[in-house]
Amino acid sequence: MAEEKSIRVILADDHQVVRHGIQQILSKAGIDVVATAENGERALQIIVQHQPDVAVLDIQMPIYNGIEVARQVRAKALPVGLLILTAFDDDPFIMAALEAGVNGFILKTADMEEIVEAVRAVHEGQSVMDRNVIPKLMRAVTASHKPDIAYPALSERELEVLRVATRGLTNKAIGMLLDISDRTVQGHFRRIFEKLNAASRTEAVVKASQLGLLDLPSLDETSH
Repeated sequence: MAEEKSIRVILADDHQVVRHGIQQILSKAGIDVVATAENGERALQIIVQHQPDVAVLDIQMPIYNGIEVARQVRAKALPVGLLILTAFDDDPFIMAALEAGVNGFILKTADMEEIVEAVRAVHEGQSVMDRNVIPKLMRAVTASHKPDIAYPALSERELEVLRVATRGLTNKAIGMLLDISDRTVQGHFRRIFEKLNAASRTEAVVKASQLGLLDLPSLDETSH
């Protein structure tokens, strides 16, 4: 049986201690950190050079911030998963990162396992959002106008999957919680995406929130 290929990652953060710490965490989990950068310009250079599976980016960096790096990577159409790892959880940063095309947004307060799982999830093509960020995101989008477009109704099970997804859980964790397989979770998300015309679970959560399909008060549980 062929050996499973390691996830190739580049890591960009302007603090050497943070770079070293995250590199150690990822390396111990079998993730290959192929290069690191201390600023956004260097980050973009090594992304182009190494074509990693995932780029882990801080927001506040010299020359280019992480959001600008993400914009440039998407403008170049590079097939790289983008994960923001930051201390900033302000609404403008979250929305700007999503608009730039990142696949995930994780806070530096996350534990080691959550950071590793976020990298793996982005590599698998999933969208990842820190559980402490999701309530802020949803309240921001629901403050905007409700979409005029009518969408097909979601089933009770699809709504259940989407509610659990607001906790920032991976497909595997959602499956364990709902006692269904990973493949079944993926199938539910595929139908949710089709019905809501969404490209990611984050976009699906946003649209469902705007439509009043998700109960916002219950989201406070995500910060516990």
